[in-house]
Amino acid sequence: MPSEAAPPTLRRAAPGPDAAAAADVWLTSFAAALPTVVSPRSADEVRTYFRDVVVPLRETWVADAGAEGGIVGVMVLHDDELSQLYLRPDWRGRGIGDRFVALAKERSPGGLRLWTFQVNKPAHRFYERHGFVAVEYTDGSGNEEREPDVQYVWRP
Repeated sequence: MPSEAAPPTLRRAAPGPDAAAAADVWLTSFAAALPTVVSPRSADEVRTYFRDVVVPLRETWVADAGAEGGIVGVMVLHDDELSQLYLRPDWRGRGIGDRFVALAKERSPGGLRLWTFQVNKPAHRFYERHGFVAVEYTDGSGNEEREPDVQYVWRP
């Protein structure tokens, strides 16, 4: 269990080891938070996607706990979209997600949008607590997982 010593540092992800670590956070978090959602990509495909697309082509941030835990969170911004925000399950509830959202709002002061799955009720509560409003519900036909989702928007 992580200690309460120092909060992880939020920093831009670097190619190489950060991409692999961020993908591993995504895989672990997705499996824990969304056990009923089937990922259309294998773990190796997710790692390749983070290495070749997410880290080099998107504004990717990591929460780095250093020697205590390494990379424990990942957030990805693309234009005004908060496209990924995942934390290692053993690091949830420590304010890292709050810090990531505050950073996203700083980086996109005109507003943000995001999608989350309808089954992810903890994510709904989290984003609503941060001022996001649900604006669209879909049947999932527009996402790879074919899972009903909801779009949230934040406006300053």
